[in-house]
Amino acid sequence: MHTSKVSSFFERLFFKPTRLDWVFILFLSPLALLYAFLMLLRRIFTFQKSYAVPIVSIGNLTVGGSGKTPFVIALAKRYNEVTIISRGYGRESKGLVEVSRKGEILVDVFASGDESMLMATSLENASVIVSGNRELAIKKAIKEGAKIIFLDDGFNRVNIKKYEILLFPKEIKNYFTFPSGPFREFFFMKYLANSILYEEKDFKRVVEVVNQTEKMLLVTAISNPERLDAFLPCGVIGKIYLEDHAYFDEALLKEEMLKKGATSLLLTQKDEVKMKAFQLPLSVMKLELQIKNEVLEKVQNYIEEYQ
Repeated sequence: MHTSKVSSFFERLFFKPTRLDWVFILFLSPLALLYAFLMLLRRIFTFQKSYAVPIVSIGNLTVGGSGKTPFVIALAKRYNEVTIISRGYGRESKGLVEVSRKGEILVDVFASGDESMLMATSLENASVIVSGNRELAIKKAIKEGAKIIFLDDGFNRVNIKKYEILLFPKEIKNYFTFPSGPFREFFFMKYLANSILYEEKDFKRVVEVVNQTEKMLLVTAISNPERLDAFLPCGVIGKIYLEDHAYFDEALLKEEMLKKGATSLLLTQKDEVKMKAFQLPLSVMKLELQIKNEVLEKVQNYIEEYQ
């Protein structure tokens, strides 16, 4: 019940490279340069299409988590008649799927994916759609009456005209593009965004542990799980890391709890949505983002001007 050696290697290579890793990074750098140039050409030669409603994209330039999901939730809570469109990473369904319609959950987490289900259950009045074809999802959202669309992980959807928000983590050690590093495009592409936001400077994570117990076993299926270390409470007696978006086996988790004498499992909200039916004691790291008012005002101005 741990991440594969390959995944662990690339997470270290991307986020916490050792001196030896830099040899491998430089070896792969020609491929990284080629990949980055292809992404640049894609931007240059792609036509952007406008839509009848304002679209706000929350994205990042790096692979892995940077706070996109809680950021989307924090923004969407401020508006009515909102639809969130996501790819639905980790889902077992295909095509376009309506996860929720104005707060009503329509499918299970296997059809939605963990992040999309978290957004759907966190937003009582919003709609959530998952689709690999974002243009099709936008048309569906507008047809269903959406007045504002938030595009989750939408920076690389270069054919859609939108307000671009880019999120960056606190610390970046490897600025190479894939496969040498975590960047999806050249670092300077960030200047195409309308808002470039850095953690701790422009937004801050606030974590509250719900149902904290004496001996907690951390179990999570997120990218770069070591980023949770700064928020862990006292009483964590062990850690289990799975592949990003992986699903959990209740029987195996119960066995691990018994082995370690844990009184509960400690999870993120993203993990919790996949354990709703489990008969196990859960302690949940409830995350909220505090976003600077000037950031929120810029988004509001864009929406008002568009409408």
